[in-house]
Amino acid sequence: MIWLGIDTSNVPLTIAVVKDNQLLVEWTSSIKVTHSVGAMPAVEEALRQADIKPNELDAIAVAEGPGSYTGVRIGVTIAKTLAWTLKIPVVGVSSLQTLAGNGSLFKGIICPIMDARRQNVFSAIYTNELDATLPDGHYALDVLLEQLAATEEDILFVGKDVAIHWEAIQQVLGERAIRAPFYHDLPKASVVIELAMKKPLPSIEETHHFVPDYKRITEAETNWRAEQQKAGQNE
Repeated sequence: MIWLGIDTSNVPLTIAVVKDNQLLVEWTSSIKVTHSVGAMPAVEEALRQADIKPNELDAIAVAEGPGSYTGVRIGVTIAKTLAWTLKIPVVGVSSLQTLAGNGSLFKGIICPIMDARRQNVFSAIYTNELDATLPDGHYALDVLLEQLAATEEDILFVGKDVAIHWEAIQQVLGERAIRAPFYHDLPKASVVIELAMKKPLPSIEETHHFVPDYKRITEAETNWRAEQQKAGQNE
């Protein structure tokens, strides 16, 4: 079985091709390049290097969020378009679980971090078997750290954005907070595929109904709701 994996859910871009449980090609970059420009050429190049034609793909795995609203949408749109064109299933995988997968050999709990601005983060708490003990969500950093402080195990923090909050994390958790090596801070599309392979394959018809999992409403929706609430108060 041949899989294409895509993750554009944050600044890093990662693409992978796996055939019969063998990783053929994986390409990952954390350079700030607009995914709408770089993602599809990266997919085409990965397939070219793997000597795989698009019509040979059996399934597509994509990071479905949370993360950057635009980034998540681009990856999901590419995956859905390819899947529908090729008549193959698309499987969504948590972007945070993908990051946590980089630390699956850690003897403790794993906390992937994506910055969500204003002292908020997209995060979760995972065991090293990648079971979520705190579900993926949009959390205030202090609330997340309070949850982690109540645990007894060491905590591995994974993700490029950990650096933004590392001082605050250490202040609360001290030596229990451990940073993943820099080479584990970027998501890997091969992990997206690995996680997707553990799920049942959806029908091709379900592609139409597949949507990103943002874990928060957009700023436009927030502003609209605030305006509606204000209008109601003024009536």
